[in-house]
Amino acid sequence: MTVDAAAPEEDGEAPRAGRRRLWWPAALAAALALALGVPALVASSTSASGSSAAVPAGDSPEAGFARDMATHHQQAVDLSFIIRDRTSDESVRTLAFDIINTQANQRGMMMGWLDQWGLPQHSPARPMAWMRMNHAYEAHDGSLMPGMATNAQLAKLRTLSGRDAEVSYLQLMLEHHKGGVEMAQGYVDLAHNESEKRLAQSMVIGQTSEIQLITDMLKERGAAPGVPAP
Repeated sequence: MTVDAAAPEEDGEAPRAGRRRLWWPAALAAALALALGVPALVASSTSASGSSAAVPAGDSPEAGFARDMATHHQQAVDLSFIIRDRTSDESVRTLAFDIINTQANQRGMMMGWLDQWGLPQHSPARPMAWMRMNHAYEAHDGSLMPGMATNAQLAKLRTLSGRDAEVSYLQLMLEHHKGGVEMAQGYVDLAHNESEKRLAQSMVIGQTSEIQLITDMLKERGAAPGVPAP
Protein backbone atom coordinates (compact mmCIF):
# COMPACT_ATOMS: atom_id res chain seq x y z
CA MET A 1 0.00 0.00 0.00
CA THR A 2 1.38 3.43 -0.92
CA VAL A 3 1.33 6.16 1.73
CA ASP A 4 0.33 9.59 0.45
CA ALA A 5 3.02 11.93 1.76
CA ALA A 6 0.68 14.89 1.32
CA ALA A 7 -2.16 13.41 3.34
CA PRO A 8 -2.76 14.90 6.80
CA GLU A 9 -1.42 12.94 9.74
CA GLU A 10 -3.87 10.73 11.54
CA ASP A 11 -3.43 8.92 14.83
CA GLY A 12 -0.55 6.49 14.44
CA GLU A 13 0.88 8.15 11.33
CA ALA A 14 3.92 9.65 13.08
CA PRO A 15 4.90 6.35 14.75
CA ARG A 16 4.66 4.58 11.37
CA ALA A 17 6.91 7.22 9.84
CA GLY A 18 9.30 6.74 12.73
CA ARG A 19 9.37 3.02 12.09
CA ARG A 20 10.11 3.57 8.40
CA ARG A 21 12.99 5.85 9.34
CA LEU A 22 14.41 3.55 12.02
CA TRP A 23 14.30 0.05 10.67
CA TRP A 24 16.27 0.19 7.45
CA PRO A 25 19.90 0.66 8.65
CA ALA A 26 19.77 -2.35 10.95
CA ALA A 27 17.73 -4.38 8.51
CA LEU A 28 20.25 -3.65 5.77
CA ALA A 29 23.14 -4.66 7.99
CA ALA A 30 21.34 -7.86 9.03
CA ALA A 31 20.55 -8.77 5.44
CA LEU A 32 24.16 -8.17 4.41
CA ALA A 33 25.41 -10.20 7.35
CA LEU A 34 23.16 -13.12 6.50
CA ALA A 35 24.04 -13.00 2.83
CA LEU A 36 27.76 -12.86 3.56
CA GLY A 37 28.07 -15.18 6.50
CA VAL A 38 25.57 -18.02 6.17
CA PRO A 39 26.96 -19.54 2.95
CA ALA A 40 30.39 -19.73 4.56
CA LEU A 41 29.05 -21.39 7.68
CA VAL A 42 26.99 -24.07 5.96
CA ALA A 43 29.67 -25.15 3.50
CA SER A 44 30.87 -28.34 5.15
CA SER A 45 34.24 -28.51 3.45
CA THR A 46 35.34 -24.89 3.52
CA SER A 47 36.29 -22.22 6.00
CA ALA A 48 34.60 -18.82 6.22
CA SER A 49 36.88 -17.57 3.46
CA GLY A 50 35.79 -20.34 1.12
CA SER A 51 39.10 -22.21 1.28
CA SER A 52 39.75 -25.26 3.45
CA ALA A 53 43.42 -24.21 3.73
CA ALA A 54 42.67 -20.67 4.91
CA VAL A 55 42.09 -21.34 8.62
CA PRO A 56 43.42 -18.31 10.57
CA ALA A 57 45.82 -18.58 13.48
CA GLY A 58 44.58 -18.06 17.02
CA ASP A 59 46.35 -14.69 17.30
CA SER A 60 45.33 -13.45 13.84
CA PRO A 61 43.25 -10.34 13.16
CA GLU A 62 40.50 -12.69 11.93
CA ALA A 63 40.24 -14.53 15.25
CA GLY A 64 40.85 -11.44 17.37
CA PHE A 65 38.21 -9.37 15.60
CA ALA A 66 35.65 -12.17 15.84
CA ARG A 67 36.22 -12.53 19.59
CA ASP A 68 36.38 -8.83 20.45
CA MET A 69 33.50 -7.71 18.27
CA ALA A 70 31.36 -10.54 19.63
CA THR A 71 32.02 -9.18 23.14
CA HIS A 72 31.32 -5.62 22.00
CA HIS A 73 28.09 -6.71 20.29
CA GLN A 74 26.90 -8.59 23.37
CA GLN A 75 26.93 -5.41 25.43
CA ALA A 76 24.95 -3.56 22.75
CA VAL A 77 22.33 -6.32 22.97
CA ASP A 78 22.32 -6.09 26.78
CA LEU A 79 21.90 -2.29 26.69
CA SER A 80 19.03 -2.63 24.24
CA PHE A 81 17.21 -5.19 26.37
CA ILE A 82 17.52 -2.85 29.36
CA ILE A 83 15.96 0.13 27.56
CA ARG A 84 13.21 -2.02 26.11
CA ASP A 85 11.83 -2.39 29.63
CA ARG A 86 12.54 1.20 30.75
CA THR A 87 10.55 3.21 28.19
CA SER A 88 7.36 3.08 26.20
CA ASP A 89 8.71 5.39 23.46
CA GLU A 90 8.17 3.57 20.19
CA SER A 91 11.10 5.06 18.30
CA VAL A 92 13.61 4.11 21.02
CA ARG A 93 12.14 0.63 21.42
CA THR A 94 12.27 0.13 17.65
CA LEU A 95 15.93 1.16 17.55
CA ALA A 96 16.67 -1.21 20.44
CA PHE A 97 14.81 -4.04 18.68
CA ASP A 98 16.83 -3.46 15.50
CA ILE A 99 20.13 -3.46 17.39
CA ILE A 100 19.21 -6.64 19.29
CA ASN A 101 18.36 -8.49 16.09
CA THR A 102 21.25 -7.22 13.97
CA GLN A 103 24.02 -7.56 16.52
CA ALA A 104 22.86 -10.86 18.00
CA ASN A 105 22.80 -12.28 14.46
CA GLN A 106 26.28 -10.94 13.66
CA ARG A 107 27.63 -12.18 16.99
CA GLY A 108 26.33 -15.67 16.25
CA MET A 109 28.07 -15.65 12.89
CA MET A 110 31.42 -14.66 14.42
CA MET A 111 31.13 -17.32 17.12
CA GLY A 112 30.25 -19.81 14.39
CA TRP A 113 33.36 -18.92 12.43
CA LEU A 114 35.58 -19.44 15.47
CA ASP A 115 33.98 -22.83 16.04
CA GLN A 116 34.42 -23.73 12.37
CA TRP A 117 38.08 -22.73 12.53
CA GLY A 118 38.58 -24.88 15.64
CA LEU A 119 39.59 -21.83 17.69
CA PRO A 120 38.53 -20.96 21.26
CA GLN A 121 35.93 -18.24 21.70
CA HIS A 122 38.01 -16.55 24.40
CA SER A 123 41.67 -15.58 24.56
CA PRO A 124 44.01 -14.35 27.31
CA ALA A 125 45.31 -11.69 24.90
CA ARG A 126 44.61 -8.04 25.66
CA PRO A 127 41.46 -6.82 23.86
CA MET A 128 42.23 -5.38 20.42
CA ALA A 129 45.85 -6.62 20.50
CA TRP A 130 45.17 -8.05 17.02
CA MET A 131 44.97 -4.46 15.67
CA ARG A 132 48.82 -4.41 15.79
CA MET A 133 48.95 -1.01 17.42
CA ASN A 134 49.62 0.38 20.87
CA HIS A 135 46.00 1.06 21.73
CA ALA A 136 45.87 3.47 24.64
CA TYR A 137 42.50 2.30 25.99
CA GLU A 138 42.64 0.96 29.54
CA ALA A 139 39.93 -1.51 30.46
CA HIS A 140 38.02 -0.52 33.59
CA ASP A 141 34.85 -1.47 35.46
CA GLY A 142 33.67 -3.86 32.76
CA SER A 143 34.43 -1.51 29.87
CA LEU A 144 36.92 -3.65 27.96
CA MET A 145 37.14 -1.69 24.71
CA PRO A 146 36.43 1.82 23.39
CA GLY A 147 32.74 2.66 23.47
CA MET A 148 31.75 0.00 25.98
CA ALA A 149 29.72 1.15 28.96
CA THR A 150 30.98 0.56 32.49
CA ASN A 151 29.21 -1.66 34.99
CA ALA A 152 28.23 1.49 36.90
CA GLN A 153 26.64 3.05 33.82
CA LEU A 154 24.68 -0.13 33.13
CA ALA A 155 23.50 -0.23 36.74
CA LYS A 156 22.41 3.43 36.54
CA LEU A 157 20.46 2.82 33.31
CA ARG A 158 18.51 0.07 35.08
CA THR A 159 17.28 2.62 37.64
CA LEU A 160 16.01 5.16 35.09
CA SER A 161 12.75 5.35 33.17
CA GLY A 162 11.08 7.48 30.52
CA ARG A 163 13.04 10.32 28.95
CA ASP A 164 15.96 9.98 31.38
CA ALA A 165 16.41 6.33 30.40
CA GLU A 166 16.08 7.16 26.70
CA VAL A 167 18.75 9.88 26.83
CA SER A 168 21.14 7.70 28.84
CA TYR A 169 20.66 4.76 26.46
CA LEU A 170 21.10 6.89 23.36
CA GLN A 171 24.26 8.51 24.73
CA LEU A 172 25.72 5.13 25.71
CA MET A 173 24.79 3.57 22.37
CA LEU A 174 26.26 6.49 20.43
CA GLU A 175 29.64 5.97 22.13
CA HIS A 176 29.26 2.21 21.69
CA HIS A 177 28.71 2.56 17.95
CA LYS A 178 31.69 4.92 17.60
CA GLY A 179 33.91 2.31 19.24
CA GLY A 180 32.38 -0.44 17.12
CA VAL A 181 32.98 1.46 13.88
CA GLU A 182 36.61 2.08 14.85
CA MET A 183 37.17 -1.60 15.53
CA ALA A 184 35.37 -2.78 12.40
CA GLN A 185 37.32 -0.37 10.21
CA GLY A 186 40.51 -1.51 11.93
CA TYR A 187 39.77 -5.06 10.86
CA VAL A 188 38.86 -4.02 7.30
CA ASP A 189 42.32 -2.46 7.03
CA LEU A 190 44.04 -5.72 8.12
CA ALA A 191 41.70 -8.39 6.79
CA HIS A 192 42.75 -11.49 4.88
CA ASN A 193 39.36 -13.21 5.07
CA GLU A 194 37.00 -11.76 2.47
CA SER A 195 33.75 -12.92 4.09
CA GLU A 196 34.70 -11.50 7.48
CA LYS A 197 35.95 -8.31 5.82
CA ARG A 198 32.63 -7.79 4.08
CA LEU A 199 30.80 -8.36 7.35
CA ALA A 200 33.01 -5.75 9.03
CA GLN A 201 32.34 -3.32 6.18
CA SER A 202 28.59 -3.83 6.65
CA MET A 203 29.04 -2.98 10.35
CA VAL A 204 30.82 0.26 9.45
CA ILE A 205 28.02 1.23 7.06
CA GLY A 206 25.14 0.23 9.34
CA GLN A 207 26.50 1.69 12.57
CA THR A 208 27.65 4.92 10.92
CA SER A 209 24.08 5.41 9.70
CA GLU A 210 22.73 4.71 13.18
CA ILE A 211 25.20 7.20 14.71
CA GLN A 212 23.47 9.97 12.76
CA LEU A 213 20.05 8.62 13.66
CA ILE A 214 20.90 8.46 17.37
CA THR A 215 22.34 11.99 17.26
CA ASP A 216 19.05 13.21 15.78
CA MET A 217 17.06 11.34 18.44
CA LEU A 218 19.08 12.97 21.20
CA LYS A 219 18.43 16.39 19.67
CA GLU A 220 14.70 15.65 19.58
CA ARG A 221 14.89 15.06 23.34
CA GLY A 222 16.81 18.28 24.01
CA ALA A 223 19.99 16.36 24.81
CA ALA A 224 23.49 16.32 23.37
CA PRO A 225 25.97 13.52 22.73
CA GLY A 226 28.16 12.73 25.70
CA VAL A 227 28.96 10.09 28.28
CA PRO A 228 26.27 9.89 30.98
CA ALA A 229 27.50 10.02 34.56
CA PRO A 230 27.32 6.68 36.41
